[in-house]
Amino acid sequence: MHILDIFARDTTTFSFEFFPPKSDQAAAQLFDHIAQLEPLAPSFVSVTYGAGGSTRQRTHELVLRLKQQTTLDPVPHLTCVSHKRADIQDILTRYAAAQVGNILALGGDVSRDVAGYDRAHDDFKHAADLVRFIREFNRASLHPEPRGFGVGVAGFPEGHPATPNRLQEMDYLKAKVDAGADYICTQLFFDNHDFYDFRERCELAGIRVPIIAGIMPITSVSGMKRMAELALGAHYPARLLRAINRAGDDADAVRRVGIHWATEQCRDLLDNQIRGLHFYTLNNSYATLEIYRNLGVKNSAALR
Repeated sequence: MHILDIFARDTTTFSFEFFPPKSDQAAAQLFDHIAQLEPLAPSFVSVTYGAGGSTRQRTHELVLRLKQQTTLDPVPHLTCVSHKRADIQDILTRYAAAQVGNILALGGDVSRDVAGYDRAHDDFKHAADLVRFIREFNRASLHPEPRGFGVGVAGFPEGHPATPNRLQEMDYLKAKVDAGADYICTQLFFDNHDFYDFRERCELAGIRVPIIAGIMPITSVSGMKRMAELALGAHYPARLLRAINRAGDDADAVRRVGIHWATEQCRDLLDNQIRGLHFYTLNNSYATLEIYRNLGVKNSAALR
């Protein structure tokens, strides 16, 4: 379903993110978790795309399997790093043939396996360039949906690590929206005030598309440290760190603290007219299921 129709149908969207499994065993485990999450009836799910397109084929296979074997509506991520126009054209053509309705267009990261990569040779320098290309594809009527692909882009409530100038960063986000983005999905954050300030700055910049808030529950101390490394610049409020520290070496207590914090984030966001919640599941159903239970509901419909 086109993302504009999803937003028209759902006053608040709920979505889950998965990454492509690296083995048959991991794939089996992932689909066990997907089977537990599917009854929550999310508005859509998204599938990540590895740095430099390193998971291109596995992403495509997971998207097709979700499309063919579940009731879930997959939104593949697509990055422009290391890709030529012909590469992107081929990927879009394959997704259109599979009747995939939407794409999350990202700048992406250079693969760590490629030393000294020079992005000057890329056909797409920024995510806005990729958004414009997808719109060109749509205008060529190459998708069975007359409007073509719906397009999402990323937003960073705490700031993009590559753009310390926050005014310039908002200009870049506005450029992605002006290029044709239909919605924004944010990077994870742990302080809702950062999101509310981001949402207000978007309004001041004339950005009027729906903004979906990214939620990633902390389930372990090691996971929290990995998040800090991957999401450079992530802000961990002192109250959250104090609660994690109180849990000490009790892994179950750390998980309860993290899920409680994420639950309270969701409750507050829902109370403040959030347009959508996007759960970074890390291919595990436990935390997302617990948040739904803590909110007292059995599926997404009960939260709208």
